[in-house]
Amino acid sequence: MNKYICIILFLYGFTAFTQQPIFKGDPDKAFETARELAFNKQRKEAQDTLRLILTKYPNYHDIRSFLASTYSWDGDYKSAKKEFVYVLKQNPKRLDTWEAAIKNELYSEAPKSALNMANSALSHFPNNPEILYLKASAEDQLNHKEDALKTIENLLKEHPDHNKAKTYKLGLIESISFNTIGLKSSVDLYSEVFDPMQYYLVNYARQTKYGSIHLKANLSNRFASTGAQFEVDLYPRLAKGLYGYANFGVSNSFLYPEIRYGAELHKSFPKSIEGSLGFRALKYQNTTTIYTGSIGWYTGNDYWSFRAYVTPGNPKASKSGTLSYRKYRNNANNYLNIEVGIGFSPEINRFIFEGNNENTIINLKSQKLNLGYFFSSKNNMHIWGIQTGVSHQEISFDPGNYFLVYSFGLSWDLKFM
Repeated sequence: MNKYICIILFLYGFTAFTQQPIFKGDPDKAFETARELAFNKQRKEAQDTLRLILTKYPNYHDIRSFLASTYSWDGDYKSAKKEFVYVLKQNPKRLDTWEAAIKNELYSEAPKSALNMANSALSHFPNNPEILYLKASAEDQLNHKEDALKTIENLLKEHPDHNKAKTYKLGLIESISFNTIGLKSSVDLYSEVFDPMQYYLVNYARQTKYGSIHLKANLSNRFASTGAQFEVDLYPRLAKGLYGYANFGVSNSFLYPEIRYGAELHKSFPKSIEGSLGFRALKYQNTTTIYTGSIGWYTGNDYWSFRAYVTPGNPKASKSGTLSYRKYRNNANNYLNIEVGIGFSPEINRFIFEGNNENTIINLKSQKLNLGYFFSSKNNMHIWGIQTGVSHQEISFDPGNYFLVYSFGLSWDLKFM
């Protein structure tokens, strides 16, 4: 008999232990307390309170929706989605719950689910600006940027004063403007010996999923002659953190190399460091090969880089280097650039190579200081640049004597779809 009493008492105690507590009290006051806890970084206590209220009031949708939001804040997107879906099945006319549920999918990097939710929400709230904005965000995350732009344009048709959408539209237009045309004009003024030398550049660039391609036409007026050079630059994406550079150019003018070509590999490293190694080749009467490499470092809005050139020759190789500093403002199109360099490199210094004078030219001594300021329009579709600099350069036919070269340049680029 005592044996059976013990079993009954054990079963009763186990049942009582496993039963969930039932909420007793004012749900509104308890909800208010839970909100205060949640906003005071006591999220676990708030969630315990909210779940307890729901034991008696399972369809108190404000509470369940808020519980889902707290899960989302904690990164528990799966639990948040479960609660949001429950509420929306019971009451699909809750706009704030749709917004929170779609944001939860975006935070969890599930843009396809977010897009499906946004479309469902729009069936209940047609042309709602916040839902349309979230739909565009989902399309953007899916890399369907053209669709995102159409969605934002539809939003602005109905709600032309929606400031967030206006700003977002500008960013989308910039991101799908894969074409750029550019013009550049510069002049070098010499303190003695040479007349002013003028340089012009027309450039067209196209971004593709494989990298970018640039078509360039160079025109210069110097040494009492005018000549042109045509080039193609490629920047292929090879792997994550690795891209290349390839160049080929031709000219029928003695002002430029008859043929030029080059290649370089660029690699990203930890700690925001990047480096590169490559070469350039310039064919005048003979071919001059230049070996080059660079190292760069991003720190906040600052970028430091050093590029070196080594040109083999007799009696010794020519070496030059340039230290550059950029101070970025609000984006990559707006920055101040400062360059300090020493040494002569035929890749940068544009002298005539003729009469087997390569060794004389590449061993010239030179020092330079360049300043540049680049800025863009509000929509980032127009980019302007102002450059100026001064060089202290050895005279090729009078070694040991120098002249000063003052440089001034203007540039303009236009991005378009």
